[in-house]
Amino acid sequence: MKQILVIEDDAAILRGLKDNLEFEGYGVLAATDGEQGYAIIKEKKPDLVVLDLMLPRLGGYEVLRK
Repeated sequence: MKQILVIEDDAAILRGLKDNLEFEGYGVLAATDGEQGYAIIKEKKPDLVVLDLMLPRLGGYEVLRK
């Protein structure tokens, strides 16, 4: 099963993306800030990352640069 990481700080958007992706058959990992998302990327190595740019603690552009 392909794993998708969604990094999004808005709970309603995160829930909607997670529910829809799971409905389509993907495994979904979730993070609510950039630091948590980056740690998941390093540990789990997801197949795809859906990344919000305006995140607390570590912005989306910085996550992308790393």
